[in-house]
Amino acid sequence: QVQLVESGGGLVQAGGSLRLSCAASGRTFSSYAMGWFRQAPGKEREFVAAIRWSGGSTYYADSVKGRFTISRSNTKNTVYLQMNSLKPEDAAVYYCAADPRNPYGSSWSPLYWGQGTQVTVSS
Repeated sequence: QVQLVESGGGLVQAGGSLRLSCAASGRTFSSYAMGWFRQAPGKEREFVAAIRWSGGSTYYADSVKGRFTISRSNTKNTVYLQMNSLKPEDAAVYYCAADPRNPYGSSWSPLYWGQGTQVTVSS
């Protein structure tokens, strides 16, 4: 099992940047695929990005491609989401997720979830 703690959310103006971090407990972090989802008020939770165990493959929602970058440090047990050119529609609670199975696209269904961090984008 793995426990996840997100940080880095906050308020940013449209066009700005934020970097989210997710620290994972456990000694087998490198055996977990990691990712990010988000949920805006009144909407369902949606896939944002995911990265495989080794970090060799990444996947993104079409809405964030070219603006967001997911990365991981297996030595720091941390996954990151660099968010650039933020738009008001990016505002949501962002959740870190983990699963021992690698993702093959946006249909990934992770087992483990963090508590979420709020991202607010002002126009």
